[in-house]
Amino acid sequence: MILVAKIGTSSLTDHGGTIERSAIEKMAEEVAGLRAEGHQVVVVTSGAVAAGLPALGLSGARPADLATLQAVSAVGQSRLMRVYDDVLAGVGLVAGQVLLAPLDFGHRQQYLHARQTLRRLLQLGVVPVVNENDAIADDELRFGDNDRLAALVANLVGAELLVLLTDTAGLFTADPRIDAAASLIEEVAEFDHELESAAGGAGTARGSGGMASKLAAARLAAWSGVRTVIASAGRPGVLAGAVAREPGVGTFVRARERRLSARKVVRVEGRFEPESAVQIVDTAGAVFAKGLVRQASATISARAGRKTADLPAEGPPEVVHRDDLVVLV
Repeated sequence: MILVAKIGTSSLTDHGGTIERSAIEKMAEEVAGLRAEGHQVVVVTSGAVAAGLPALGLSGARPADLATLQAVSAVGQSRLMRVYDDVLAGVGLVAGQVLLAPLDFGHRQQYLHARQTLRRLLQLGVVPVVNENDAIADDELRFGDNDRLAALVANLVGAELLVLLTDTAGLFTADPRIDAAASLIEEVAEFDHELESAAGGAGTARGSGGMASKLAAARLAAWSGVRTVIASAGRPGVLAGAVAREPGVGTFVRARERRLSARKVVRVEGRFEPESAVQIVDTAGAVFAKGLVRQASATISARAGRKTADLPAEGPPEVVHRDDLVVLV
């Protein structure tokens, strides 16, 4: 089995925001255990900003301005990877850093290169340690949080399981920090407004995500045919428990039976010209996105299902560019 395990800043740092080596040691030991059983593991990690703040004499919440955030990330990323290198080596594993940007998923050739690299790393017995390339990321072209990145990576490598590790036991019926009656939701079969309300808002001041972002990532993974477990990073044997579908290990999110293809344009209904607003539906007819098309309906119909390399050079290759797309979560 190929699985992607994502660990967030709140699970990697102490109350002062400093990276806790013991948290990465726990992760490494669990990854080594899965590798010994024949599984392949990709780690998606946050923590570059948290690792950079102490080195620059800064403390507290994440910087608000982009330039400082990127500078801190640049300083912290190498320090974060130094810990992963040392800790994984201690359990007999080799780490390989992979920094990704949204363009690596938006352009077909970049997508194929990224997939080829990650798959080859796994074949060589390496544990890929993935993070967003924060140091040079455009503020308008970001994943938003590493939960989404992890879901995209799970699709990229053809993973069967995505494990989103956080500082709570999973998704609860309400925020357990303020509601003592909140109970763990052990399985999610369908997404609805009630479930999204239970997910709440943002996470900690040190991180960038929260339970809502994990639920959105799980939904994205489900569309790709990947099942997800949202669980506590501090739980003993959490990764093995997720693989074994151990009851109570966290919140299990079912995958859709049919995996969403990387080439999603199948057919067109109606007539429209470039810059028209359209709805994008799945094979069952459910609307999951809206956007502005860059090609006329007749052009799209003629090109549907063809590879980018086979398309005429003139005109944009995209039907709807990500800048003009709104995904309905």
